[in-house]
Amino acid sequence: MILVLNSGSSSIKYRLVDPADPGAGGKGVVERIGEADGPADHTEALRAVFEDLSGGTPDGVGHRVVHGGDRFVRPTLLDDDTVAAIRDLTPLAPLHNPGAVAGIEAARATFGDVPHVAVFDTAFHSDLPPVAATYAIDREVAARHGIRRYGFHGISVEYVAGRTAALLDRPLADLNLVVLHLGNGASVTAVHGGRSVETSMGFTPLEGLVMGTRCGDLDPALPGFLERAGLSPSEVDTLLQHRSGLAGLCGDNDMRTVERRRAEGDEAATLAFDVYCHRIRRYVGAYHATLGRLDAVVFTAGIGENSSAVRTASLAGLEGWGIAVDPDRNDGRGARVISRDDARVAVCVVPTDEEHAIAEAVTGFLA
Repeated sequence: MILVLNSGSSSIKYRLVDPADPGAGGKGVVERIGEADGPADHTEALRAVFEDLSGGTPDGVGHRVVHGGDRFVRPTLLDDDTVAAIRDLTPLAPLHNPGAVAGIEAARATFGDVPHVAVFDTAFHSDLPPVAATYAIDREVAARHGIRRYGFHGISVEYVAGRTAALLDRPLADLNLVVLHLGNGASVTAVHGGRSVETSMGFTPLEGLVMGTRCGDLDPALPGFLERAGLSPSEVDTLLQHRSGLAGLCGDNDMRTVERRRAEGDEAATLAFDVYCHRIRRYVGAYHATLGRLDAVVFTAGIGENSSAVRTASLAGLEGWGIAVDPDRNDGRGARVISRDDARVAVCVVPTDEEHAIAEAVTGFLA
């Protein structure tokens, strides 16, 4: 069994995975780390995980790490040097990597006799074509500070692309896909033959689609304008990261609530929903052009898997491009094709399973 950990600054999500039996194993979350009514630190939190596992030791531990920079482009066996290198990447992911490092250190202390493997969200996008990875700023400044488009959600996208190929009974190497990972964080990736060739998130996970609380694409002059208007840099960052997206537009970041309010005629929720889906449709069109030929549009993650309304609205008006959703199939559940029989482009719903993908990576090292 493989223990998969997703460590944040104040929580650890965990799941025990049997790669040969995806339904086996338990999962849970330890929250409020460092708070008065929670574990004192990540080490104490891992003790709670250890107790939940009835004192058993896993065969290996897989760690989800958001940012691998330019160095970590594949799953990596962890030692003191690699942990230090992940810590050095903190300026690129100040909200994510510190928690991951704390979890890694605590897990290595708790489960010290088994292999620990880091799997990086950025790795799948590490070989983006230069035209997709490069920002048009001074090249020396970009090189000095490691500024490029890194992309995120790579663990999910790679897993879903492989499952889509199986669903369509076609080799992944032959497929051109647009994968829509729609959760509280949202991204879209163009996948050509199993490789990421364009993706909406960039230097940070803020770029791209409208999200639960993040703004996505906006005029790059806007932060400077807001600072000149009197907001501090930290206030601007809080605005764009935590008070924008669906929450900024209508006060709710849960798409289920937004859809309910929209059905009741709420104007703010209706606009938020429409802006959200308009941005998706714009990216689908752009990535169709990038790929040249499109075989399938794939919806995954919480909203992508569960919101038939978002799937319908996001692809509305694309029938002339061979993209059309069948209403009856759209209302189903599980992995399935939801496009009409006469559509040239398949539209699929494929549940993601990042923990299983991470466990498979650890199993590869054990083998």
